[in-house]
Amino acid sequence: MKKTASAVWQGGIKDGKGTISTQSGSLKENPYGFNTRFEDVPGTNPEELIGAAHAGCFSMALSLMLGEAKLTPERIDTKAEVTLEKQGEGFAITAVHLILKAKVPGATEEQFKEIANKAKEGCPVSKVLNAKISLDASLVA
Repeated sequence: MKKTASAVWQGGIKDGKGTISTQSGSLKENPYGFNTRFEDVPGTNPEELIGAAHAGCFSMALSLMLGEAKLTPERIDTKAEVTLEKQGEGFAITAVHLILKAKVPGATEEQFKEIANKAKEGCPVSKVLNAKISLDASLVA
């Protein structure tokens, strides 16, 4: 299986602008640029897209693994905090912190955390990232 996404960039690094699109069309020419990445101007940026991909992938992996343990989640709510840091002459994504709140009837805290950690390690996006990945997992009523 292959999925595609594309980016178009025009101009210099600070004054230029770009758009990002996905094969599915869920993102279609969404704007991004220096200001959306470093200055909190509306638009997207690569780090938040990686965070969204990681949160989504992890949530699906967790659902799969909970199902294998005969548990059905009512809700999985995952937030990914992606850290971009200056390193030498450039930047690097150094960490992703996953914050998970889930409602899983019948799960014990210990069982839930064990499965959540396995999902963190087994998620395909976790495997592709060269960053420290941490997880704060909690069951909610």
